[in-house]
Amino acid sequence: MQHDEVIWQVIRHKHCSYMAKIETGIFCRNPYNVTGICNRSSCPLANSRYATIRDHDGVFYLYMKTIERAHMPKNLWERVKLPRNYEKALETIDKHLLYWPKLLQHKIKQRLTKMTQMRIRMRKLALKTREKIMTTPRRDIKRELRREEKAVKAAVLDKAIETELLERLKKGIYGDIYNYPELEWNKVLDEEKQVAEGVEEEEEEEEPEIEYVEGYEELEEEEDMEDFSGFPSKMSDFNDDEHDSADEEEDEEQVVIHKKGKRDSRKPDDDLVKSKKKKKRVVVEMEQEDGDVIRTLKTAS
Repeated sequence: MQHDEVIWQVIRHKHCSYMAKIETGIFCRNPYNVTGICNRSSCPLANSRYATIRDHDGVFYLYMKTIERAHMPKNLWERVKLPRNYEKALETIDKHLLYWPKLLQHKIKQRLTKMTQMRIRMRKLALKTREKIMTTPRRDIKRELRREEKAVKAAVLDKAIETELLERLKKGIYGDIYNYPELEWNKVLDEEKQVAEGVEEEEEEEEPEIEYVEGYEELEEEEDMEDFSGFPSKMSDFNDDEHDSADEEEDEEQVVIHKKGKRDSRKPDDDLVKSKKKKKRVVVEMEQEDGDVIRTLKTAS
């Protein structure tokens, strides 16, 4: 038969493994203790009717112990999951602890408030980024540096061997021996293809495209228009004589005489030469209804 007062006298005055005595007071390390203080009302061992709240991975549970299950340690505590909402959790506590002592109900609600505030602070701290200072032994640092040096040397040596073998293979030193690794050979072939493609692209870019375009179309059209621009007239004969006399004057060489009496037969300026060059003429004959033949001269451009 369980007697709460006897248990408390033994625990309090003799020995309790959960008791922690310090300068500020006497505390209890039992996880089922509501307040964490070692006294008669808060001791979970000396009270046959007891209740508390515990946290399991962020989820709160209400634990209740009654005298009817004291003879069954396996089913001693009844556990009820509390909702995350604070108000709904208080309603659940009031529902299950309706006829329990008011002091115990108040202590359980205080514990729920403290644990809810603690959970909120934990979430805020988890979201913040913090710097974590970690120390590494000097021996590990030296070992890593040695490994890096060895890896660099091995990589350089492998590259040198590969280039040397490729040069020998291109020179034909090994003849028909083809026992080299397949992966390296495929890699070399791909590199050579890329280089060849790059050279071909450069050659294609350097070669300009040659195009043939029709020229002098506008000039031919102007000449055709000039052929049909003139019309014959009765005064054409007189115009012929005038043109002949003008041509004779233009063909004469200009002579420049200096003050000393010397003759200078220098060529005239380019503009004068171009303007005074003899122009070609075309004779056009047109026959009228009366039988008269009219001849006209026309300059060709």
